[in-house]
Amino acid sequence: MKFAFLLLAAQVAAPSSGIDGLPIGALPQQALPARGCAAYLFSTGTTRTLAAMATADPGTLRLSVDGKMIDLPRTGATGNAQLGLNAESVYRLGDIVATVQMTVELRQNLTAGAAVPVATLRLDRDGRDTVVVPLAGLVGCAG
Repeated sequence: MKFAFLLLAAQVAAPSSGIDGLPIGALPQQALPARGCAAYLFSTGTTRTLAAMATADPGTLRLSVDGKMIDLPRTGATGNAQLGLNAESVYRLGDIVATVQMTVELRQNLTAGAAVPVATLRLDRDGRDTVVVPLAGLVGCAG
């Protein structure tokens, strides 16, 4: 019994590879795409770090899920598009479905890009809880 309690305590204290205990982890620094634009989306919770990168052409979403970096192809998009990025985009790879909703704001003080003041990432995986992560960031475009 004492061993089981110590094992449980060790599991609770073990650091998570995800952002704020979520299955989504931080991405390393990402380069601008060779063509088109990309949204660099940062977590806005306790830990602020690069959580996702969505590229316009080709439409992909880069995430770190359960410690593994993956690129999900875009399978659908709705809403107004700014700089090739839609208000809502759906990405799918195997049993992972990620939905990104974002507001892209063109601003005079930003060249070759835009601001993303509000965004959310919803991660759905078969047999697991849905996770929704609030995000914000910037769009950068290749020259």
